[in-house]
Amino acid sequence: MTEPRLLVALRPREEVDQALSEHLPGVEWRYAAKSPAREWEEVEAMLLGSVERELGDLEVRSLPRLRFVQRVYTGMDGVPFDRFPERVRFAGNVGAYAPFVAEHAVALALAAARELPRAHALVQAGTLRPPPVQRLLWERTAVILGYGEIGRAVAERLSGFGTRVLGLNRSGRMAPGCLGMFPADRLLEAVKEGDYVFDTRPLTRATEGTIDGPVLAAMKPTAVFINIGRAGTVREEALYRHLLEHPDFRAALDVWWHEDFAGGRIAHQFPFGRLPNLVGTPHSASFGPGVEAYVLARALVNLRRFFAGAEPRYVVDRAEYERPASTA
Repeated sequence: MTEPRLLVALRPREEVDQALSEHLPGVEWRYAAKSPAREWEEVEAMLLGSVERELGDLEVRSLPRLRFVQRVYTGMDGVPFDRFPERVRFAGNVGAYAPFVAEHAVALALAAARELPRAHALVQAGTLRPPPVQRLLWERTAVILGYGEIGRAVAERLSGFGTRVLGLNRSGRMAPGCLGMFPADRLLEAVKEGDYVFDTRPLTRATEGTIDGPVLAAMKPTAVFINIGRAGTVREEALYRHLLEHPDFRAALDVWWHEDFAGGRIAHQFPFGRLPNLVGTPHSASFGPGVEAYVLARALVNLRRFFAGAEPRYVVDRAEYERPASTA
């Protein structure tokens, strides 16, 4: 049997088998969970899903020819870069979830703006009037923090509502779909403009905790803040206190600070669920029929580039995620 060139760190299942056969014909591969380490001498690349579930205690340095890791998911936070040799490059599955997360982001914005949970409670109680205080997307301004693939997808969907869109990215360079762009170092100035502020940014050393008390205070008192990126870009206590002290401010969150995927639980340091001006969903923006096949295909297309000798897309700078060594 030919030794594999690709190690698949995913849960073995038929859908994955079929996708690999379709997109990487001729490339030998094995599941990490079903293949002994002695067969990994020729492995050049890895397809990585959940770090906690699939990577486990796998001894990466036993892969002497490994040069590239393709993540199935978009985010690279939580990847243990220090377990991999410096020669190994990493790529996130950038844009793979954009259509689905953007749709969910707009749903969250509408749920918060239209106070759908409170409206439903009125219906359950048989109450017709007065209706909840509702806000519109029409002729309002949305600021999208992190104007990448997901940000652009959000902007496309907001255009149908007649919403004015501004963006924020690293450079401040203009991009299609928005009327203006702020560079990342003008975050405080950017959020002041938004009736809606969407956070779609990845969690990196540069973005961690940047939505803090002063930034929240700079937002409009009636703003709606939607986070479908990473919870860690926001200071948990700061957002809770701001919602508590500013009842006209609203938030809609799909991502949380303490997510236990193995146990299927969200642990809350603060009782967000009791706040009347918050709408939440359980990190479910990327779920739906056909999503898994679409996402896996996108990752495999990038792996196909690697095996064909072309430059893979969306290679990340490890330094943006790695923690500096302690000097203590």
